[in-house]
Amino acid sequence: VISFIISFLLLTVQAKSQNYFWVAFTDKNNTEFSLSNPEQFLSDRAINRRMVQNIEIDSLDLPPSTIYIDSVLTLDVEFVHASKWLNGVTVKTDIDTLGELMSNWSFVKEVQLTKPALTAKSSKTKFDDVFEKASLIDSGYYGGSVHQVGLLNGQYLHNDNFKGQGMQIAVIDAGFIHADSLQAFDSLWLNDQILGSYDILRLNTDIYSTSGDYHGMSVLSCMGGNVPGQLIGTAPKASYWLIRSEAIGEEYLREEDNWVVAAEFADSVGIDIINSSLGYSEFDDTATSHTYSDMDGKTTRVTQAANIAASRGILVFTSAGNERDDPWFRIIAPADGDLVIGVGAVDKNLQAAYFTSAGPSFDGDIKPNVSAMGYGTVVQRSIGDISKASGTSFSSPVMAGMAACLWQKHPGSSALEIKVAIEASAHQYNAPDSLLGYGIPDMEVASQLLSPQNISSREVSSNWTVYPNPVQSQIVIKYNGNYPLKEIYIEMYSLAGQLVQNWVKPAARRMVLNDIPEQLNGMFLLRLSGPDFSETFKLSKAK
Repeated sequence: VISFIISFLLLTVQAKSQNYFWVAFTDKNNTEFSLSNPEQFLSDRAINRRMVQNIEIDSLDLPPSTIYIDSVLTLDVEFVHASKWLNGVTVKTDIDTLGELMSNWSFVKEVQLTKPALTAKSSKTKFDDVFEKASLIDSGYYGGSVHQVGLLNGQYLHNDNFKGQGMQIAVIDAGFIHADSLQAFDSLWLNDQILGSYDILRLNTDIYSTSGDYHGMSVLSCMGGNVPGQLIGTAPKASYWLIRSEAIGEEYLREEDNWVVAAEFADSVGIDIINSSLGYSEFDDTATSHTYSDMDGKTTRVTQAANIAASRGILVFTSAGNERDDPWFRIIAPADGDLVIGVGAVDKNLQAAYFTSAGPSFDGDIKPNVSAMGYGTVVQRSIGDISKASGTSFSSPVMAGMAACLWQKHPGSSALEIKVAIEASAHQYNAPDSLLGYGIPDMEVASQLLSPQNISSREVSSNWTVYPNPVQSQIVIKYNGNYPLKEIYIEMYSLAGQLVQNWVKPAARRMVLNDIPEQLNGMFLLRLSGPDFSETFKLSKAK
């Protein structure tokens, strides 16, 4: 099953410099795959993830038509990889005017140059990492990593042996230099917790090679590191897929397309969580650079793919970015994603790191969603030592690993419920800001929110979360969907069908109703509606 996926994506790619193009198709009408046989393109674990979360396998999951792909390959182009979620293919070629050659092709929706044939190295530094609670926590065991675990009250889960067992995390990053030999990862290899690796770039070197990059390895150590007395990752017993999608020494739009294929592969093999300490805003080819207006939660291709991954029942964590002391200043894609958990960085004193990118998203959503320790984070270094590093590259995996432990404790919860609980447990949930978002989550509080009696106190649908239940002085309405809304009509009815009160609110990710009628008692219905949707929730008013 998965052998098809790998062979489909890993065709041979030559090393010489050429133009890279994204070619998007209009439809999947000629695909030879069928939704009635999902085992052709999804693993059993990927299918099961959808089933337990009541997520339908739909046309987004179908691979693109090989007829369309083969037609593109009749030109003087070479296949790089294909995307099923965005329905297209990346090719490389010496041709400069590929779009003109396809201008009359009925099944081609778009052709975009994603990397010109240049040989100069990028002037940008991709990774700007700077090297330098209630439950009792054993500082001797955690060593220097005591703060990154302790700020999240992660010891609450670890002390009960919830350390990620049975959870699968995909790490989408650059190289993983020496991750096959460094001390921090000994237990991962000994216990078969490295499930496999996958190189989107096809660099003809393994991802652990000395000719690679360290970044993914240090990111992995934040979750899977296990050196008692020095570094204990937030999910040291989880299992990991290591995926290289990022090219070092350049910054072009094609890297977003690499990320899309990496996320699709991660989904297909059945992972539960994606951590990606990567992000995109400006490129060496400035004509393809994004603007802040593109950070609206749904525009860039990498953000679209991250949202789709989340819609498949995957928790997606990404770095908010290290841009606040640079002209860009703002969050980067895909952290802007409507369904993505963008993670900002704090120091051990809960203060926002000077570099952590600022929100909100362009459409006003609270971003970053939450924050974790990303200043002075203890990580495994490529030179062999365990020491401190800084960047949202590290706050994101610290948070992702902790989420794996939380989900392990509450396996009946959906990805959406885990996301909501993490956000609602954060220390400034009632007053979020543009630097820390909802703040720093507390794993004990999140676990309590996910307990059976509290899950029943939240009304959750695919697009909406309404709480608390019973209602006291206010009702919080959260929108979890990925399509634009302008106004929300809110109506409160008695069980007899009598309209009690109604509101018209400008659409927002989080809306609060403070003017609850005092005379309201017992059960009632809350109806949310718009031009093309309507959902009703049954709530009760506390006496």
